[in-house]
Amino acid sequence: MIEVDQSAPARKLKFYQILYVQVIFAIVVGILLGAFKPELGQQMQPLGDAFIKLVKMIIAPVIFLTVATGIAAMSDLKKVGRVAGKAMLYFLVFSTLALVVGMVVSHIVQPGAGMHIDPTTLDQKAVSGYVAKAHDSTITGFLMNVIPTTIFSPFVGGDILQVLFVAVLFGISLAMVGERGKPILNFMTALAQPIFKMVAILMKAAPIGAFGAMAFTIGKYGIKSVVNLAMLVGTFYATSVLFVVVVLGLVARYNGFSIFKLVRYIREELLLVLGTSSSEAALPTLMQKMERAGCSKSVVGLVVPTGYSFNLDGTNIYMTMAALFIAQACDIPLSLGDQILLLLVAMLSSKGAAGVTGAGFITLAATLSVVPSVPVAGMALILGVDRFMSECRALTNLVGNATATVVVARWEGELDQEQLHATLDSAGTPAAAQTQSQPQVAIGEPARQS
Repeated sequence: MIEVDQSAPARKLKFYQILYVQVIFAIVVGILLGAFKPELGQQMQPLGDAFIKLVKMIIAPVIFLTVATGIAAMSDLKKVGRVAGKAMLYFLVFSTLALVVGMVVSHIVQPGAGMHIDPTTLDQKAVSGYVAKAHDSTITGFLMNVIPTTIFSPFVGGDILQVLFVAVLFGISLAMVGERGKPILNFMTALAQPIFKMVAILMKAAPIGAFGAMAFTIGKYGIKSVVNLAMLVGTFYATSVLFVVVVLGLVARYNGFSIFKLVRYIREELLLVLGTSSSEAALPTLMQKMERAGCSKSVVGLVVPTGYSFNLDGTNIYMTMAALFIAQACDIPLSLGDQILLLLVAMLSSKGAAGVTGAGFITLAATLSVVPSVPVAGMALILGVDRFMSECRALTNLVGNATATVVVARWEGELDQEQLHATLDSAGTPAAAQTQSQPQVAIGEPARQS
């Protein structure tokens, strides 16, 4: 078990020293720079890219140590299969529901109606790169890619699912050798201490990364590009908020917690995602926080990384909404059969999308390539605003994965309900905000799983 060091009292911070306050300020400054000095704003891109690379550097060891030690410490290995099965069932149900919600709202609002775009006049070269990548994203290729070339290659390539695959196998093997594996388990437990400390150090650079990414986005694409397609962007944001508040809110209430308190609890991670458009940037600290909220390490280790590829509610809403927007803009009527085909293809193609910038657009290209009724060239209509919708996709995905972790932990009896409520209730207090802005060195399992 990895213990949390609670011996030292939390140092009282001034408001400008709190991480999420710094990130908010950085985002605002980045927007202003990109709007008034677009050329200078575009030159800030390396700051955002560098921060995301720093975080990706630490993701593989965080996932491996959390998952492997969590599984190795479990007395009943059948729990691994049960947790994975329950997680995949949850992902399938709510990912499909997100696709349906996006489709229903598009029919009601009709964001693309009245544009009367001739598909033959669209520049297909603008989206050719995404289409080429989409052709490489087959279901078979995705499944084969889960298996790494060597046991060490996932740590070099940084593929989340490959790291998870190796971590699960190693954790099961470590548990099966019993006492002989205890020295290795103790070493990995000790190794987690400096790894999580490294996460805390890297998070101090979050405001710089958020500033650079936001300045580049506004400087390159401009706020005016959003105005031109405001109906689509506004509808997508409103639908995503509706999905979180209503659908995930009802799920949270049924499982005994408040979605609003959960969102407040992970606000630092949400702001980080907002600034960088990458939900991967928040992965290490999200795993820490879900453990701190009372979810067992084994559940967090399996559900959160897997959800980054299989539980993408925001991406799914975007895919059906964008596809129907293109059809409406080009005056292409879709039959019920076409829409069912679109739903089924999107359901499959979305499973391979990672929580990074551009993945949703590539997945959309893969879906439209299989559905002949909607022209792939129509993606050029939304290319200019895709970056702005990317933030909302990543934010919705993050909230969906946090919710899934708590729900699956409760289903499996691996959730400390008292610790969950105590953590979420205290998340809005100034003292809690200061504590959260200083990530713990390491996270341990809850004292009691009910």
